[in-house]
Amino acid sequence: MARNIEAKPAEEGIAQANVAVRRRFAFDDARDLEDARRGFMGTAQESVIRDGDGRTVWDLDAYRFLDQECPDTANPSLWRQSRLCSDHGLFEVTEGIYQVRGFDLSNMTIVEGERGVLVVDPLLCAETAAAGLALYRAHRGDRPVTGVLYTHSHVDHFGGVRGVVGDEDIARGVPVFAPQGFLEHAVRENVYAGTAMNRRAAYMYGAALRKGERGQLGTGLGQTVSTGSVGLIPPTADITRTGQTATVDRIRMVFQLTPGTEAPAELNIHFPDHAALCMAENATHNLHNLLTLRGAEVRDPRVWARCLTETVDLFGASSDIAFASHHWPVWGRERVVTFLTEQRDLYAYLHDQTLRMLNQGLTGPEIAEEIQLPPALERAWHTHGYYGSVNHNAKAVYQRYLGWFDGNPAHLWQHPPVESAKRYVEFMGGADEVVRRARQSFADGDFRWVVQVVDHVLFADPEHAEARELQADALEQLGYGSENGTWRNFYLTGAHELRHGSVGTPTATTSPDMLAALTLEQLFDSLAIRVDGPRSWDADITVRLNLTDGEPVTLRLRNGVLTHVTGTGPAAADPDVEITLPESDLRAVLLGTTAPADLAGRENVKVTGDIAGLTGLLDHLSTPDPDFAIVTP
Repeated sequence: MARNIEAKPAEEGIAQANVAVRRRFAFDDARDLEDARRGFMGTAQESVIRDGDGRTVWDLDAYRFLDQECPDTANPSLWRQSRLCSDHGLFEVTEGIYQVRGFDLSNMTIVEGERGVLVVDPLLCAETAAAGLALYRAHRGDRPVTGVLYTHSHVDHFGGVRGVVGDEDIARGVPVFAPQGFLEHAVRENVYAGTAMNRRAAYMYGAALRKGERGQLGTGLGQTVSTGSVGLIPPTADITRTGQTATVDRIRMVFQLTPGTEAPAELNIHFPDHAALCMAENATHNLHNLLTLRGAEVRDPRVWARCLTETVDLFGASSDIAFASHHWPVWGRERVVTFLTEQRDLYAYLHDQTLRMLNQGLTGPEIAEEIQLPPALERAWHTHGYYGSVNHNAKAVYQRYLGWFDGNPAHLWQHPPVESAKRYVEFMGGADEVVRRARQSFADGDFRWVVQVVDHVLFADPEHAEARELQADALEQLGYGSENGTWRNFYLTGAHELRHGSVGTPTATTSPDMLAALTLEQLFDSLAIRVDGPRSWDADITVRLNLTDGEPVTLRLRNGVLTHVTGTGPAAADPDVEITLPESDLRAVLLGTTAPADLAGRENVKVTGDIAGLTGLLDHLSTPDPDFAIVTP
């Protein structure tokens, strides 16, 4: 139920806490500001980037409000970080290497070769990538793209590729480099759990929030995600080992593979002719996520730290500049090594101290409350939790080693949220009494407790108007006090949805290119996770697919499980229907662009049996919901 309620001012306790942050840290340190503006060459004349339909996908001027003094509705440390990230334009990193920054969540790096340019990480969508390349060409000439490189498998580093090259360029021999395993992980992350991740990403990046001092400031890693066309051109050249070299258009590169760090497939790149080191997303000007709030596999901080040690060993003595696919570069060999080793110590400390405390019997939430960074690390601005946080990263380490269960049998078989909420509220004297007491907690400034206890009221009675209002107010105050950009966005988006209704999923990454990149194995797996199990308990359907350009595959739906078997061995049951067809037609049917009944009349398709068998099998698939509730049941 939408309610048109404006954002509210900061409560006194939050305002004072934000004042204390300003006193605590060295806000007069201008080095990051100087580095973030160093090499600025200019920005786009048109501030709004639009798609083919005229819809705004990025607004370069949306964050101009950050030029003013930090208000009491924002953590000054986050305000500082967002201000640094909001600078947009073309920047010279060193002679021959340029970055487009502030045109998307990520940076696009352009390295000049003999004839053209190598594009490293072409942003999230085609529209922003094209605008970034146009800006570069306006300052450096109309050089062709002679190579593309994806540093890792997250969509903001490859989704805009069709804004810089097309299929005709690849056919002409333009190489696309990526780390080994890139395609598998890029597709799996954005398809298997893509609907849930993208819905939660609406909270994490705050793309639907109004930008301003009481709204979205940024994410700490960059400002937000663009909302244009996401594409994917599969790599043509895999990087398979550390020390591997490649040369494209006379640009020499030496690679370090870093799987299992910030992404399951990732690499760093050294450009020896420039004494420049690209750190992908392994070392940026913030503490990164070990487990993103949108959801992902837990990352390994032990491996991450060891890879950074290896980076220093391999390239520290030959790198005068370190730059990444987010934020601004670091110049000077000594500063580069200090930056990398402090980043290394950050992830190693979180890993080792969480393990120390869990072996003393502390649980994830207890560790998260107790763990604190060493003063030397805390003083370094680039270790602050603007994107990841010490709190939720410690919980992620605990989860990686011990899982969701903390060992207390009282937590082993708890009621699910709605049933628990009804019982809690009844025990506490009813919804009205809980809200009355929570209002006093709000007045006392205990906003964490307010959102914890009022959450029970909302899950017991989601239409309780007073509870919705109070919960939104408390979430808003927690957002105002957060140093972490994604925490702020989660809190403020929760408040927004309680007041105005669902924002849905502003950025969807499951694009046609992404689906086309699925292997048949992955495509069958993606269908299996959509089977409505209870509705399929009694179904027993077997379909044999004889591919004219591949091996036969047998699909069987039985016991609520969709399995697939390649070949005609004992595991391939006798089919109810047998269909001979090209893989392209099979993909069209499985992706829903062609109805099974339409296959029967095609010359290159042969059906033995009743095609209704395939139709019936597909009818047991459910449709993911990109608008599921989060702050209410």
